[in-house]
Amino acid sequence: MEWLNQQPPYSVIYVSFGSIIVLISKQLESIARALRNSEKHFLWVVKRRDGEEALPLPEGFVEETKEKGMVVPWCPQTKVLSHPSVACFLTHCGWNSMLEAITAGTPMIAWPQWTDQPTNAKLISDVFRLGIRLAQESDGFVATEEMERAFERIFSAGDFKRKASELKRAAREAVAQGGSSEQNIQCFVDEIIGTKST
Repeated sequence: MEWLNQQPPYSVIYVSFGSIIVLISKQLESIARALRNSEKHFLWVVKRRDGEEALPLPEGFVEETKEKGMVVPWCPQTKVLSHPSVACFLTHCGWNSMLEAITAGTPMIAWPQWTDQPTNAKLISDVFRLGIRLAQESDGFVATEEMERAFERIFSAGDFKRKASELKRAAREAVAQGGSSEQNIQCFVDEIIGTKST
């Protein structure tokens, strides 16, 4: 968080693929090249592989990019997504991560891996329109150039940030006292216990 506090507003690419997904070395190298080539600030969560002390990144990457980026094995994601320096979230599109980004008002770059994630990626890019879905090869690999294109588009198009801000406001209104979520939960509770709310 101290590092994020030192970055300009709307300048950081946040990259995280959740707690389960472990990317192959070729894909990690592709992401590393895209982040380095983008010349943007970045915060990248990379899990250590079982039995390994070092992070599985290309040799010299952390040293080469230390002026622009930070690589960590874990971070408090909800705080990071809400930080004013974060411009976008490169995500695997897990349901929790997607909701956290929506409530933080953070545009997303969707990179679904499995289960519900392709559906969530469609919601991000085609329904909510608060991000871009990366084009994947048949084996799921995403090329460096595809990520670079997505970074450029996210930073240059204000529509994603505007839409993310609108959805953030709607989400907060829904969970506020008297909001639609509170009302729906109360109706659900009333139905279960057999009473009617006044």
